[in-house]
Amino acid sequence: MSAKDQAGEKAKGEMTEAELNERANEKARKRKAARDRMLATKTEEKGLLIVHTGKGKGKSTAAFGLIARAIGNGMRTGVVQYVKGKWETGERVVLERFPDLAEIRTMGEGFTWDTQDRARDIAAAKRAWEVSKEMIEACRVDRSKGEKPKYDMVLLDELNIVLRYDYLPLEEVVEFLDNRPEDLHVIVTGRNAKPELIEAADLVTEMTQIKHPFREQGVKAQKGVEF
Repeated sequence: MSAKDQAGEKAKGEMTEAELNERANEKARKRKAARDRMLATKTEEKGLLIVHTGKGKGKSTAAFGLIARAIGNGMRTGVVQYVKGKWETGERVVLERFPDLAEIRTMGEGFTWDTQDRARDIAAAKRAWEVSKEMIEACRVDRSKGEKPKYDMVLLDELNIVLRYDYLPLEEVVEFLDNRPEDLHVIVTGRNAKPELIEAADLVTEMTQIKHPFREQGVKAQKGVEF
């Protein structure tokens, strides 16, 4: 610790509780003023391409959290599930209770080690991609004429998985997503996101695994946590 820091700590130790409170409050006022100045420069609104990737748990969980937040704000949402077709997931049950604000299309047939049929997996991926394009195109409207998009947010759950195995043409997918309707938010999940998709995205979050009970304790996937 430098002499300046030591002097500061000593002075802090000699302060009364009221003086400590005032010092903390003054720092908070300065932080707020700096944040207000920063926020004043952020004026643009646009649809975002959001990517959740990484080896850690939580990619789809966070994405469905965004879908829930959108529904809470009265926004229309669409979900295409590329892989988890065989799983009876809690999020699917929840979204089905909001038919006016959520449409979920489960297109996958399970993980590749479940199907053990590459041709079948590729066919499922292509069907899911066609549905994804239809959802996104349904949002290409002329707002100046009062037209409303069918969705405000679209989630392509585990799209990164099928791109990882080259089941879909990467260049086509990235180009299509890059040219999505300007007000539409699109979320893509799955580990091993391709660099080209990361480059095109506006917001990318990598989930990092630190501990996992499946690997370290032999705990199986559990209701309410994994599905």
